[in-house]
Amino acid sequence: MGDRSRVNDRRTVAYYLAAALVWGSSFLFIKVGVDAMSPAQVVLARVVLGAVTLVVTMLVLRRRWPRGLRTWGHLAVLGVVLCVVPFLLFSWAGARQSSGLSSILNATTPLMTAAWAAVLLPSERLTARQRLGLLVGAFGVVVVVGPWTWVGAGVTSSAAAVLACLGATASYGVGMVYLRRFVGPLRLPAETVAAGQVGVAALVMLAAAPFVARGPVEVSWPLVGAMVALGALGTGAAYVWNTRVVDAWGAQRASTVTYLTPLVGVVLGMLVLDERLHWYEPVGGALVVLGVVVAQRAGRAPRPAPAVEGPAVEAAAEQPAPPRH
Repeated sequence: MGDRSRVNDRRTVAYYLAAALVWGSSFLFIKVGVDAMSPAQVVLARVVLGAVTLVVTMLVLRRRWPRGLRTWGHLAVLGVVLCVVPFLLFSWAGARQSSGLSSILNATTPLMTAAWAAVLLPSERLTARQRLGLLVGAFGVVVVVGPWTWVGAGVTSSAAAVLACLGATASYGVGMVYLRRFVGPLRLPAETVAAGQVGVAALVMLAAAPFVARGPVEVSWPLVGAMVALGALGTGAAYVWNTRVVDAWGAQRASTVTYLTPLVGVVLGMLVLDERLHWYEPVGGALVVLGVVVAQRAGRAPRPAPAVEGPAVEAAAEQPAPPRH
């Protein structure tokens, strides 16, 4: 029995580290993608590959599909606010700033979730500690972007990319609150929620593709590998891995993957893309993570979604009216 427990724990650790690596690598894959095709084409590739992966997962695990127009309506909302909108914004920003900076800004997702919960859920009043966490995190964002470096140096492009990333995490925050309020009570299997929302996102992007995803594509093996990793792994398999970690460790412990992904994103950006790391970026990133830790420990603060930008759903595991990515 002890041997089986150790094997299961090692397997859980492997799932945890694999999810952190894949989600942390997502911004590297986005950067490779936008160098060869448009941001909308990157999103189209990732959601279609992610949807195919999750459909196969549903079939293998024999999970039930959602029923009823109302349920599909909720999943359609999630597909837009947790996939289409943030994926487009992060891809657009990825063409204008380093992948490492994008990965650090993505760590603001839990703070955005806490802020939106306080605004949209009457029962979720911010405690003094949560407010402190949000202030620390906001200060961290200011440090990360280093506005003092913008003087006379391309302020417009830099600011727009940063705002796009913050818009993406704000969209994640709204989606997590919506997930908690409307989808959590349905008690659907986590894979069902993920497959439903990513599937809807794929249909939306396929319908919009003739209008927004046109243009030449410079096909190469690095591009193909990046899109498969971003879609099949980051928007598909990693979600399943994270769900298993939540099952084994609980949502709170599993959510610590949020703290690893910016580190993975920054290191890969430096090693693979030769990106330069400025001193204020890791300092600001540490402040953002500190803000998340402070806010999380304030009782019923909404727990962070997994740090990638993928289906945010496992948060549903331990919320009264649970949500998830």
